[in-house]
Amino acid sequence: MNEDTRSLFAIIDKFPHLRIAVWGDIILDEYLYGTTRRVSREAPVLILSYQKKEFSLGGAGNALLNLKALGVEPVPICVVGKDEAGRAVVRILGKRGIAVDGLIAVQGYPTPLKTRILAGEENTKKQQVLRIDTEGRVPETAALKTRLERALRRAAKECDALLISDYHYWTVKEDLFAAALPLFKAADVPVTLDSRFRLLSFPGVTVATPNEPEVEDALKIRIDDGPRLLRDAGRTLLRKLRSPALLITRGSKGMALFQKNTAPCLLPIFGATDIVDVTGAGDTVISVFTAALACGAAPEQAARLANYAGGIVVMKKGTATVSPLELKQAIIAGH
Repeated sequence: MNEDTRSLFAIIDKFPHLRIAVWGDIILDEYLYGTTRRVSREAPVLILSYQKKEFSLGGAGNALLNLKALGVEPVPICVVGKDEAGRAVVRILGKRGIAVDGLIAVQGYPTPLKTRILAGEENTKKQQVLRIDTEGRVPETAALKTRLERALRRAAKECDALLISDYHYWTVKEDLFAAALPLFKAADVPVTLDSRFRLLSFPGVTVATPNEPEVEDALKIRIDDGPRLLRDAGRTLLRKLRSPALLITRGSKGMALFQKNTAPCLLPIFGATDIVDVTGAGDTVISVFTAALACGAAPEQAARLANYAGGIVVMKKGTATVSPLELKQAIIAGH
């Protein structure tokens, strides 16, 4: 084993000593499976014979599960509704051994629920035929903001990093972020950001991990495949965020790490380019990147570990996690 491999292994071995707070939007993913029977007489639609139902977590929920799989102790700072979907979230986290006392249940707020209906013949692979989203916006009440502020203050004192997972349901309040960020900076605690639609609303984070479409949306540009366009976009976003680092995920093209006064570091995708499923891969990437930074890893090391993790998880079906053993096996295979 060479020195580089040993250094990456040493970072992974520190994961079980970490506590990382996750502030963001928990999403419940519901999968309904059925077999096709015939076309309905009532309308030109298929009739499905119901088989089973499965649940998984998306958004901040998937980040929590990914951190747990790495051996980290995740600390949720999240909001759920007082509804069946919210109770399902609590059950799933509880079964994974994740403390749920950081979940704030709010009456009248519908826990974000994405229902996917999958259908096919009896012995064939089921295909998604419909998705139904149940959505709402986390309210702006003074009582809720006080609870979130209190949780963030505690996290700045007790946690090794803060991971922000913003899927635009407004658990993450911009004024609370502005008030809390100095606390984490004063404690020298890294703050990482994954924001679907508000990337530029949280300046000063340690690092953001957008994908290319999110970068294009934030800057109102097209990157395409031009290396100069990517370089210019990365530097512009780095300047606008006022961050020391930026990690852009590029799907089958790998990742690009930007740092101040440093040439971009382009990382080719690890593993096969014949991707199975990218669902939730961004949650895995930011989870591994955050954990590595919390261990004191350099951004380049954190990006490499995140790249290995991303390459592993996109070969799995649905939202998935990566274990320390899988990461170590990937490092060995990549050398």
